[in-house]
Amino acid sequence: MDIFDKLDISKTPLGRFADEDDGYFMFPKLEGEIAPRMKFRGKEVLVWSLNSYLGLANHPEVRKADAEAAQQYGMAYPMGARIMSGNTKYHEEFEAQLAEFVSKEDAMLLNFGYQGVVSIIDAVVNRKDVIVYDAESHACIIDGVRLHMGKRFIFPHNDMEGLEKQLQRATRITKETGGGILVISEGVFGMSGNLGDLKGIVAMKEKYDFRLLVDDAHGFGTMGKTGAGTGEHYGVQGDIDIYISTFAKSMASIGAFVAADQKVIRYLRYNVRSQIFAKSLPMPLVLGGMKRLELLRQRPEVKANLWKIVDALQSGLREKGYNLGTTKSPVTPVFLNGTEYEAGNLILDIREKYNIFCSMVIYPIVPKNIIMLRIIPTAVHTLDDVKLTIEAFDAVRENLQSGKYRREGIFNFAQ
Repeated sequence: MDIFDKLDISKTPLGRFADEDDGYFMFPKLEGEIAPRMKFRGKEVLVWSLNSYLGLANHPEVRKADAEAAQQYGMAYPMGARIMSGNTKYHEEFEAQLAEFVSKEDAMLLNFGYQGVVSIIDAVVNRKDVIVYDAESHACIIDGVRLHMGKRFIFPHNDMEGLEKQLQRATRITKETGGGILVISEGVFGMSGNLGDLKGIVAMKEKYDFRLLVDDAHGFGTMGKTGAGTGEHYGVQGDIDIYISTFAKSMASIGAFVAADQKVIRYLRYNVRSQIFAKSLPMPLVLGGMKRLELLRQRPEVKANLWKIVDALQSGLREKGYNLGTTKSPVTPVFLNGTEYEAGNLILDIREKYNIFCSMVIYPIVPKNIIMLRIIPTAVHTLDDVKLTIEAFDAVRENLQSGKYRREGIFNFAQ
């Protein structure tokens, strides 16, 4: 058999509707400056699908820092991997600032959050160790766990009884192997918006010997008094042994970091393969990142405005009877009942008639016959944006319930 014979896009979960989806539902093109209003297929739309939580993507000070760094250094410098020829004092300075902000001894820059998480998990554990992880963990965690050659156990999402059962199993195994236990969770789960039960997990440390890794991609910058993340929000930041976040959300950039005790970070610098064998983070992303962190630390009103919009949107939707699940973060999922075709026609209607762009999630990401509309509020949205969106949602919900979108196929949105 030719290995390419099985590469049929129509038989993959996301590719089943590729002929209808491509360029509209999948791989859409949002054009113009990153803002609440952008162009989609030549028409202005109100956008709720960008992870620029704090609105820093087009902040004038950020744009200036990015431009000046690019002008001075270009995108090539420093050339080479950090461990060989790609290190600079600015990389080290940025790492020190990040470590201080999240209350850790040291930090290490990563080129990408996804690759970083995968490679860090691989570096920390060996075949004698056991990984115990949350069932709703992000794909980067799942892929990192897949590399593990030892035992790995999954516990039901935020289920502390389930976690304890798996810790008991893991403890029995490590007593025989002489290995250790790594527990993995997220700070904010990016689809549901609910928070990892970090307090519950940390409490388990009183009975079981393990280390805790937290991926806080959606919590960094949005959660906690200062924005230092979900650990700060819960008051357990010091009990998180390995803290990871990306710059692709609140920082509106590229890259990521891991923070931990100095001993751990020093080990990771010499063992995280995705960094050892990859070019260093370019200087504009480092200097631009420092400006973003400076604004995050010195402008608390930015995060305050984000939460003003979050609270108005979520309370307004709940008052209208919408099911937002268990979100306790800016991530705002709206759950409706309907088939995958109804989902497509609903999202088409809300984009074409009401000029609102939000993301749609269907099976297998959510159960069959469930439609999830995923809204990401930002600090630069307005209360008028919230009002307009709730009114539009009311209209499409009525259409959904009346059967207007019920057909086998997607309406011809090209007409």
